[in-house]
Amino acid sequence: MRMFDYARAADESDAVTRGQAEGAKFIAGGTNLLDLMKLEIEAPETLVDISRLAMTEVAETAENGLSIGALVPNADLAAHAEVRARYPMLSRALLAGASPQLRNKATTGGNLRQRTRCVYFYELASACNKRVPGSGCPAIDGFNRNCAVLGTSDACIAAHPSDMAVAMRALDAVVTVRGADGVKRDIPIGDFHRLPGETPHIETALNPGDLITHVTLPPATPARQTYRKVRDRASYAFALVSIAASLTIEDGSIAKVKLAFGGIGTVPWRDPEVEAMLVGKAPSPTLFGEAADRLLAAAVGHGHNDFKIALARRLMVGTLSALASGKLGDEVQA
Repeated sequence: MRMFDYARAADESDAVTRGQAEGAKFIAGGTNLLDLMKLEIEAPETLVDISRLAMTEVAETAENGLSIGALVPNADLAAHAEVRARYPMLSRALLAGASPQLRNKATTGGNLRQRTRCVYFYELASACNKRVPGSGCPAIDGFNRNCAVLGTSDACIAAHPSDMAVAMRALDAVVTVRGADGVKRDIPIGDFHRLPGETPHIETALNPGDLITHVTLPPATPARQTYRKVRDRASYAFALVSIAASLTIEDGSIAKVKLAFGGIGTVPWRDPEVEAMLVGKAPSPTLFGEAADRLLAAAVGHGHNDFKIALARRLMVGTLSALASGKLGDEVQA
């Protein structure tokens, strides 16, 4: 780890001001950043400690949604009574991530900003366009079992690692950030993470020094929700494929559906066209299979990760079939 300066932010304004400095990074729980610093993948000149700022509240909004402070620990958010009752897929996604010790430290804002776990990103002797733009992506022709099959480019095929962000994507969360001018702006979760394209090192819509202050969830609607994660071991493992699903059936037809996927995309993946083709139709494994084929039509495997395409199809069909039959999921009453 390289030497760095340390500064404790007094408030949001002070944090943003300090965050504008060249080489400055915010730190709260530090569960991802400190690992990267130890490996010298990240080498900030200054760490701006925001862990004591007043962004730790979970509160109901005027619109009956939920406002989640950027510093709310993952463990606290998963256990919150309103989250469990109104947004159970989020609680399940949080509990599926990392370990209890890490969930006690990891924060809402930090979870959204966590970086890829591609093996080449973590290997300094290897090329990696996320680490060194223009150096190449050895994962494409190398070991890519955990890499993405959707949203990839010739520059990067790393999968986004977050479980929480997948549920947030399905729930249409909005991320609020405070910029250098002191003005707050809202970023829909679907616009927050960026596809790699030719610039995979630019991972989010944040500008340098932007501070995430809170995340807002819209009002909950009646539905059956769940989050399912397929991984190599029962805990402390990233998703091979995961799904956040919300399904509402009225008079024998699908009235509303929201689907987001982890493990298969370079960002938390959602396809509005897939959801639209399900609405108004009677649920059936055949229908769900057709929707899965539409979802994965553009999927591209690179050898070791080819299995993810078939696995994602099975997980989607199985999850939606179980939700539709009432054999899976948590009921949300609005």
